[in-house]
Amino acid sequence: MHFNIKWRLIYLTFGIVAFLIAYSSGAAIDMNKREAENLKLQFTNQIKDIDQNGIFINNIKIALGMFIPIFGDGLGIFTGFSTGMVVSAITKTSLITLPPWIVLITPFGIMEVFVYGLAMSRSGIMVYQLAKKKPWRDYVIPMLVEVGIAVILLLAAALIEWQMVKHYDSLHSSPHITKFR
Repeated sequence: MHFNIKWRLIYLTFGIVAFLIAYSSGAAIDMNKREAENLKLQFTNQIKDIDQNGIFINNIKIALGMFIPIFGDGLGIFTGFSTGMVVSAITKTSLITLPPWIVLITPFGIMEVFVYGLAMSRSGIMVYQLAKKKPWRDYVIPMLVEVGIAVILLLAAALIEWQMVKHYDSLHSSPHITKFR
């Protein structure tokens, strides 16, 4: 099995950049206050009963879909774009104005972007390998290793994200904070 780390890192970078461009494009969509409120409400309703398990299952389903040749890259771009729109809507309707990029520099955001870039790049690599009719061991084994990496990172990301959500909720439900709102 031929493995070149330099080229794998280059493809990984392309996957990450593609996701970030899609995210940025979604975050740049100009929404008025009402559209932003509606999008935020839809998103809030979707995640109202979610916990760390739900976060993990949601993210791993998306990531596994991104490993599928051809389809995965499209799913990654769609996911990045729609996530950018949702985060932009949330920040637009918050009392404190934050840039939509802020979520990407959290520990869980960094891990998720890495995994999505990994999956999207593997999707592209597999298209090439399938077109060249490479032996299945040339692409199945590396893909399984990368799926394992994705599972581990997304599990850790979900735990971190859930702890941050719980911490945020506890701050906002504190009687000391509430009296100042």
